[in-house]
Amino acid sequence: MNFNVTNTVEYIGVDDKTIDLFESQYVVPEGMAYNSYLIKDEKTVIMDSVDSRTTYEWLDNLTKALDGKTPDYIVVQHVEPDHSGSLKAVCEKYPDMKVVGNAKTFQILAQFFDIDLENRKVTVKDGSELDLGAHKLTFLTAPMVHWPEVMMTYDSTDKILFAADAFGKFGTLDAEDDEGWACEARRYYFNIVGKYGAQVQAILKKLGDREINIICSLHGPVLNENIGYYVDKYNVWSSYEPEDKGVTIAYASIHGNTAAAAERFKEILEAKGAEKVSLFDLSRDDMAEAIEDAFRYDRLVLMSASYDAGVFPPMLAFANKLVAKGYKNRKIAIIENGSWAPSAARTLKPIVEQLKDVTLVEPIVTIKSALKETDIPELEKLADELT
Repeated sequence: MNFNVTNTVEYIGVDDKTIDLFESQYVVPEGMAYNSYLIKDEKTVIMDSVDSRTTYEWLDNLTKALDGKTPDYIVVQHVEPDHSGSLKAVCEKYPDMKVVGNAKTFQILAQFFDIDLENRKVTVKDGSELDLGAHKLTFLTAPMVHWPEVMMTYDSTDKILFAADAFGKFGTLDAEDDEGWACEARRYYFNIVGKYGAQVQAILKKLGDREINIICSLHGPVLNENIGYYVDKYNVWSSYEPEDKGVTIAYASIHGNTAAAAERFKEILEAKGAEKVSLFDLSRDDMAEAIEDAFRYDRLVLMSASYDAGVFPPMLAFANKLVAKGYKNRKIAIIENGSWAPSAARTLKPIVEQLKDVTLVEPIVTIKSALKETDIPELEKLADELT
């Protein structure tokens, strides 16, 4: 796919519509975009390559955009294989092309590829500049957003931020996106970048008061209007503050009894005026989407059957992912189910206690096998505490 971002910057990325799981774990029913850009000036620069799944299509897009010219540089902002997977192929095609990266870039590249860059690498540091003629590129290191070598690139001429993986989203560029950018960008952020909120805050501060008219991410659409909206979302997400008021109920049910209790508790919360209640079956629904909503809203309910003197495995996986992603600044309630020796709550409570600035809401409710009318007062009481 080729289109003009500006008069001198062309999009040359590829839509991958055959991939089913991004990073072998995130469902992408709308596929995935691997973005790459070409800056045409006195010096011609490729901004990142693409996944090896789409090398040949990308090289065709590049050849068309170059229109007979030879690229002077390729900038490697992020070494993860979905962006560097075609680097060796393009380096072999253009042996005089220089490769721009930081010291960590070249260290990690050498671990992925058997390619000799010693006489063609251009090593930059935070704040280094590259003069292309009319365009001046400034490199801004962004370590752990979400890999250690990541850097962003600011083009002061067209006021473009080449943002590496930041501001990216799931889906191809031509995907039907009825819910807008934020839905799949939020799922992408919290599951892939989310652990590194402090590092995102650091790069937002580093960007300072630079004027940004266009954001070119390595995934998702080119953002060229309402830039403040996208930056504000990233500021909220990376500060771990809830985006909206609401309750996420994540449940893990073996035979359907915990699921029925979750549906009933959702009705109770809604009757008491909860602003929004989202419900996830952790055995069947997309766990990445459950993580997304857990971070989006300010309250979370963990409902699970007991299992093997612990907790049902889908809930254990979800709870551990909350810890891994740095979940904080919210309220959590626990509802357990067990037939003879309920154990879900005592397994979940120490995991919840690992989370920073999280309030465990009392009471912890225990259901024996199936929800009964005698259990409703305890659910009502918990709902009062959550609303």
